[in-house]
Amino acid sequence: MFDFSKNYFELFGMPAGFVLDSGALATRYRDLQKVVHPDRYASSGDHSQRLSLQGATLVNEAYETLKDPLKRAQYLLRLKGVDIDGQNNTLNDPAFLMEQMELREALSEVRSSADPQGSLDVLLREIGAMIQSQIAELAMSFEEATPQRLAAAAQSVQKMQFLNKLHAEAEAIEADLDEAC
Repeated sequence: MFDFSKNYFELFGMPAGFVLDSGALATRYRDLQKVVHPDRYASSGDHSQRLSLQGATLVNEAYETLKDPLKRAQYLLRLKGVDIDGQNNTLNDPAFLMEQMELREALSEVRSSADPQGSLDVLLREIGAMIQSQIAELAMSFEEATPQRLAAAAQSVQKMQFLNKLHAEAEAIEADLDEAC
């Protein structure tokens, strides 16, 4: 079938970097799925079927990781030996943390505002711009990949985690508002 010891970038035949060609990634995903899809091995023995299922699972996991900027950054940091899950990885950016508190407060006040949908749209755009800024920062950090830049990438990952969670909460409120209409 294929080599299960390869990292996700090797599996997809792509260079290990933060900036990826999403079209090439999607094409390679479809090609790999054709190779490992369990339906191709339905009449094969149990061993081949099991390998096919494991291969399909690995390809899906790799694709989900590589297509998402946050997951891709976390994976790249792990490949480069940076511990992003450790206890001593606290976000040391008081201005960012204050901004998060202000955004959370604004989000909690959306429903009671004169124009809930308008207020929410402004917040979603602001959060989206902040996420894009972190993605740009990650691209630069991984391009240089010095220990200092990798530490900056780890900080950007933590910021993106905050922002993605906040964005998901805003989208949930948006769905509630849409449903109430």
